[in-house]
Amino acid sequence: MFEMAAPIQSPTKCEVRSVIRFLNVKGERPAEIHKQIVTVYGNVMNRQNVTKWCREFSEGRTDVHDEQRSGRPRVQRAGGRLL
Repeated sequence: MFEMAAPIQSPTKCEVRSVIRFLNVKGERPAEIHKQIVTVYGNVMNRQNVTKWCREFSEGRTDVHDEQRSGRPRVQRAGGRLL
């Protein structure tokens, strides 16, 4: 057995989704995928969202990036507050 390094800090959404896609193709169940993500990345995504992404990938989605949405984009100020 090997010792885990510290969790990976601040992963991007597409990085986590790529891991979900990979493990889903390997046949891992959403609950197990979530457990592995929490072990490596910390609590970056809840189990319901892991299940949602597994379903989307199983239904043929291949893109791990957010889809374009209509409306005004969010703007962030230097203080970190969203407008």
